[in-house]
Amino acid sequence: MANEELNKRVFVRELKKYFELEQISGDDNSLNRWIIAPDINRPGLELTGYLESNDLKRVVILGNKEYDYMTKFDYNTQMSRFEIITDSYTPCIILSEGFEIMDSLLEVTKRKNFPVFKTNEKTYTVVVRLVSFLSEKLAPTTNLYGVMMNIYGIGIMITGKSGIGKSELALDLIKRGHMLVADDRVDASRVHNDIICTAPTLLKRMLEIRGLGIIDVTRLFGVQSYLNKTELDFVIKLTKLEDAQDVDRLTPINETLNVLGIEVPQLTIPITEGKSLSVIIESAVSNYIAMKAGYDSNEEFKQRLRDMLSKKNNKETVND
Repeated sequence: MANEELNKRVFVRELKKYFELEQISGDDNSLNRWIIAPDINRPGLELTGYLESNDLKRVVILGNKEYDYMTKFDYNTQMSRFEIITDSYTPCIILSEGFEIMDSLLEVTKRKNFPVFKTNEKTYTVVVRLVSFLSEKLAPTTNLYGVMMNIYGIGIMITGKSGIGKSELALDLIKRGHMLVADDRVDASRVHNDIICTAPTLLKRMLEIRGLGIIDVTRLFGVQSYLNKTELDFVIKLTKLEDAQDVDRLTPINETLNVLGIEVPQLTIPITEGKSLSVIIESAVSNYIAMKAGYDSNEEFKQRLRDMLSKKNNKETVND
């Protein structure tokens, strides 16, 4: 696993382009400001003049509450408060619900060449969309190595030593109707409590098969054979039988893989010649889904065994 990427940032110009915002203050150079926090700031305390606990590294949203509050002050007071929220670390301001910019805010931002945007969307809609966008863009990221698939709607990463047959297995699973996400290198990002996986741009849709080279799965099997991204739900580790040690036959999913601080359940499958790996993988995923729904066939077997032994012991006690 590679080191997590640090100091990720989003430029304000990316925000303007993605949300199609109308710029009403600041020139093109002002769009080079950075956004480094995946959250927004609805300035309450700052607009009162309180400076002890403000967080000026976030995008500022001014909605109807902020607007109504600021109309209660005279022009000079408005300017002094707007000076606070247009700090050099603040990326930009977005006016929601089609509000026109106040003259006092326009004067401050023009003097500072500070970017201000306007949108007709409701404030809560802007907040939700913006937080979602920034959470994904600024999420902690790492690289994993294996084949990422989506099987029965579950994000499965298949790992194992080089040459063990991961890509060939992926090809067989694709032919059986499942979807490839990434082969060899998987880009993983933590968004809240989920690990979102995708392929590097260069490797999207590509699968490397020894003897065939690199194939584009969408050209061979159709667009339904590829998924751009998926959550990582379950890891299946392939290992040769002779290398497998201490595999618990009655509690197979007793391992985890730590990815960006989240423990992902992992199953180790020893492989031998002649095994139908595709069927085994599908069965492992089906069993995982059943366990998530509360049914564990291994626990049921253990309970049956305990019941049988208990009856046997009780019978022997009676006979004695």
